[in-house]
Amino acid sequence: MSLPHDHLDTTAMPWVRVAGDRLVDGAGRTVVLKGFGLGGWMNMENFITGYPGTESQVREAMRRSLGEQGYARFFDRFLHDFFTDDDARLLASLGLNALRVPFNYRHFEDDDRPFELKQEGFELLDRLIDTCARHGIYTILDLHAAPGAQNHHWHSDNPTHVASFWVHRHFQDRVVHLWEALAERYRDNPAVAGYNPLNEPADASGEVIGPFYARLEKAIRAIDPRHVLFLDGNRYASDFSVFDEPFDNAVYTAHDYALPGIARDSRYPGMARGEYFDRDVVEQTFLRRTEFMRRTGTPIWIGEFGPIYTGDEARDESCLRLLRDQLEIYAEHGASWSLWTYKDIGRQGLAYVPPDSPYIQQIAPSLAQKTRLGTDSWGGSDAEIRSVMEPIEKLIATEFPDFHPYPWGQRQWIPLLVRHIMFAEPAAEAFGRCFDGVTPDRAEELAACFALSACTTRTELADVLRSHLHDHEH
Repeated sequence: MSLPHDHLDTTAMPWVRVAGDRLVDGAGRTVVLKGFGLGGWMNMENFITGYPGTESQVREAMRRSLGEQGYARFFDRFLHDFFTDDDARLLASLGLNALRVPFNYRHFEDDDRPFELKQEGFELLDRLIDTCARHGIYTILDLHAAPGAQNHHWHSDNPTHVASFWVHRHFQDRVVHLWEALAERYRDNPAVAGYNPLNEPADASGEVIGPFYARLEKAIRAIDPRHVLFLDGNRYASDFSVFDEPFDNAVYTAHDYALPGIARDSRYPGMARGEYFDRDVVEQTFLRRTEFMRRTGTPIWIGEFGPIYTGDEARDESCLRLLRDQLEIYAEHGASWSLWTYKDIGRQGLAYVPPDSPYIQQIAPSLAQKTRLGTDSWGGSDAEIRSVMEPIEKLIATEFPDFHPYPWGQRQWIPLLVRHIMFAEPAAEAFGRCFDGVTPDRAEELAACFALSACTTRTELADVLRSHLHDHEH
């Protein structure tokens, strides 16, 4: 399928390609991509914008409360204000040169009309790519939520714990079809550094992902032989055993979340969930996760990493120290990176919606409920419902001691089913009711709270990035 793309301005930015273990420009100069992921924009996530459950669940709940007009005005404004020239200017001012752009397939295709692609999704990407290019920032296009869900969690808009993408050829066909259209549209645009075809795939069998990647690579290359492919490993970008010989002009991408940055009661250097972490341990983890790239002599790109900030001053400072160490490790090994995530309501973002904003006040009852129930996997806690969780954990451990569900065993399977699915589904409906009686004008005002001018910048994080990037200018 061909979609019109001649309206796009092909910028003067140099093309990026793979040369051995480096990314280079047209003159052969090394290019190290350094930037953020734009989580929460074209692929919403619960901890980023404050709702429980999945994007599809909460959109349905908001539509019921806001009505069609209010719903449309909220999301039109949200998608416009979440990233503009102001945001690109901020990133460029720090010395960043890349933005990973996650998107949900639903912006491009409806489930009841498969293979009929919608122009609106492409127009959103067009604007974002052009905005970034004006400020010298490359974009990496990332399919974060595929039809059928390519992994087991909320960030693929999966309301279950089953990754059906891998067992239904229909879903795979639709992803190939979408990437053919994306390749057709952006094949002549060097401001797009490349394509990240599937975020954090999780094929439990390990037998489907290799042939699927081979099929997808062939389909994209038939249209666009020039853009770099950024391929996540299996098991959430951690398992590269499915790969043999590297594809041409491809980067194999790992995600490198360090436990001290995501465990709530941790210090760095120090203990996190019974393990000791310092710079040496963090580097050894990085080396283990990137063994495939170093063995095959291909570039290293850390597609996601970054700590969660809790507001505890001492812990947040240790998170920044961890971040500084990770950035230095990446620099020493010539790795490109994409920090997760640019903008949110205060968990990880460089820019965040402050607690006293009208939006946060509007959803305050839901936020309180989310904290009580621990519905969010990322940054959530079951501290207030241990009386519920502990008996379930003991029962499963006693009755099924040899049960080790993919991908992370009982430790994450139980909270996924109980907190992040069973509790989150009705909690998503309660979130929608926070918008009962909100007029279309007010809905648009609430969405505008995500504009950079209404947000707070995490200056300590900005200082760490600015200092690191200044010290490692090329």
